[in-house]
Amino acid sequence: MAVELNHTIVAAHDKKASARFLADLLGLEVAPEFGPFVPVQIPNGVTLDYMETADSINPQHYAFLVSEDDFDTIFRRIRDAGLAFWADPHHHRRGEINHNDGGRGAYFNDPNGHNLEILTRPYGSAGT
Repeated sequence: MAVELNHTIVAAHDKKASARFLADLLGLEVAPEFGPFVPVQIPNGVTLDYMETADSINPQHYAFLVSEDDFDTIFRRIRDAGLAFWADPHHHRRGEINHNDGGRGAYFNDPNGHNLEILTRPYGSAGT
């Protein structure tokens, strides 16, 4: 059986601005609105469907596996935007990146408080 994640809904107070925030940082496109959603398709086929809510948002974690070159580009965009970043998911090591599993990783928040991550090596892949 082949199972793939196809899409997930991302809660946002401003779905258009939130989708644009992610797309601009990752170098992706924002797709046309589809019903109540503003989609951002990730190159592996997964779509993040931003949906607006007036309710409080329970922050989620979204991790994006990127190449070394893409990490440099995205990380430069994070810094150029003046965003705070951390080496850890609990935000204890501000202004640092991690080198887990021989790669690089950084965490940052989106406008809704979602904990976003870019990483160059999947966790647990150091021996592979």
